[in-house]
Amino acid sequence: MSQSNKHKLRVLFVDDDESIAGLLESELPRMGHDATVCRSPSEAADAVASNSFDAAIIDLRMPGGSGWDIIEKLRDESPDTEYVISTGHGSMDDAIRAIRMGAYDFLPKPVSLFEISAVLQRIGEKKALTNKNKALTSRLQQVEGRSDLIGDSVGMSRVKKLVEKLAPTDSAVLILGETGTGKEMVARRVHEQSTRSAAPFVAVNCGAIPENLVESEFFGHRKGAFTGADTARTGLFEVANGGTLFLDELGELDKSMQVKLLRFLESGEVRRVGENEPFQVDVRIVCATNRDLQEMVDAGTFREDLVFRVNTFEIHLPPLRERADDIPQLALHLVARHLKRDSVPADILSPETVDVLKSLEWTGNVRQLANVMEHAVILSDGETITPDDLPQNLTGRTPAGGSNKAVAMFDAEPRTLREMEDQMILHVLDKHEGDKPSAAKELGIALKTLYNRLNQLEARKEAG
Repeated sequence: MSQSNKHKLRVLFVDDDESIAGLLESELPRMGHDATVCRSPSEAADAVASNSFDAAIIDLRMPGGSGWDIIEKLRDESPDTEYVISTGHGSMDDAIRAIRMGAYDFLPKPVSLFEISAVLQRIGEKKALTNKNKALTSRLQQVEGRSDLIGDSVGMSRVKKLVEKLAPTDSAVLILGETGTGKEMVARRVHEQSTRSAAPFVAVNCGAIPENLVESEFFGHRKGAFTGADTARTGLFEVANGGTLFLDELGELDKSMQVKLLRFLESGEVRRVGENEPFQVDVRIVCATNRDLQEMVDAGTFREDLVFRVNTFEIHLPPLRERADDIPQLALHLVARHLKRDSVPADILSPETVDVLKSLEWTGNVRQLANVMEHAVILSDGETITPDDLPQNLTGRTPAGGSNKAVAMFDAEPRTLREMEDQMILHVLDKHEGDKPSAAKELGIALKTLYNRLNQLEARKEAG
């Protein structure tokens, strides 16, 4: 029986009947799955100890052990595995026990290839839905509004046309631009206009993950793979299976992870930390960076062959100062987003405010404009926004009876060295309008160190 299966699974099949085991050893790959076929409980135990599986089909009664023992080991070592019991000696008690242990299905023998294919298809659909839900949860936690590409300037019109042409392909995309220009928004737009739009879009900031956890974050790990790995973890490549993985701050990846990313781009295979066998995933890679990768190649800090792999298409996002005519439209969009409306009238921005916004340098680009408009909306109470509602460090204005909150916080008397450091970090971050790479550079610390300090500060605030 030959069948195409869009949900490719890693399947463990355990049965001591040589004729059945031999048949499934050839038929499972023809169904589109990676198959590990074991003919004894001990052989199955070794397989479970070294690899994770999406699905397992297990005979209950075999010489030298019980299928129940394999199920117990799967529940401990590979808790995400969906297992199906197949036996010719089943009883009602077995069926009840299977249900209580969380079995996906119970197939009495003799079982046909059609039944096996059908149950694996259902498991694949369930896995795909689970991964999509994980990806949606991730996106909700960091949502920045709709992925509309706002603006009709020459630069943005060029970006929109390029996105429209390359989105339907599976080609790798490299998005270049200064910090805050909206690179993730472009990546999401590429995904939404592609044939993968119904599958997950997963975004990860390569510079925000501690170096010792990057491989686990990307590829996942099995339980006990390293100290602290108390449970198995599904990696982002696997979560994004069928969809798009967006790697922001690509230039922050160290050399060892660059090699692993290159290997995936060449083979489509990933391997969980602590496992022996790689497996295939179908993921489109979209990358972004604000760094000059060619300079990094010349300096020996970035692999040239990886640059060739990730930039089949390059999209250059223009900085906001080069698309001043887009600023009024962008500002209205950001005001509407903050007010949770579909749109706002154009006259919510006074003509003087529009002139001021178009005259500024916008070193933090669209991200800086978003912060400025949030500030202005709060001060204006949703009424007409005037220049006095904009942050005074941009305009030089001092609102009547007002003060700069960030400066006031920085001027507060610190009590400890830690508090002085925290205030300095917040002050420099405010100065750069939330631009973390620029703030880290001025502070003389690594970007990852800045992320760690901000996380620690947030944790102390939550703890009271």
